[in-house]
Amino acid sequence: MHEFSIVQSLLNQCEDNAKANNADKITKVVIKIGVLSGVEPDLLESAFETFKEGTVCSESELVINLQPVVVYCLECKETSELKKFEYICPKCGSANLEVKDGEDMYLMSLEMEDGG
Repeated sequence: MHEFSIVQSLLNQCEDNAKANNADKITKVVIKIGVLSGVEPDLLESAFETFKEGTVCSESELVINLQPVVVYCLECKETSELKKFEYICPKCGSANLEVKDGEDMYLMSLEMEDGG
C-alpha cells in the first residue's frame, strides 16, 4: 500500500511549509488526485488520519479534490475532459490524444495558524 509513503511525503511537505511560514499548526490540507494517479483516495485519507498524530497536521482537515482525465486531441486541437475511460476525443472521435491532466497528485493549498 503505497499510500503510506505518499502520506509521509505529504506530511513532510506540510512540516516544511509550516516552518517556512512560522506556523505552529496546519488546519487544512487541500490536495488534488488525478483519477489515473494510482492513488486510492479512501486509503490515502485513512493513512493521513493515522499518521497525522503528533505532527503539525494533527488537527487538520484533509480535502481531496479528484481530477478527471483531461486530454488534448492532436486531430481537432480541442481540449476535453474524459467522462469514461475511453481514450477517444469526445469532439471528433480521434484516438490521437495527449493526456494533459489527471495522472498526478498535487498539494494545492494549506491553511496555517501561528501560536500567537
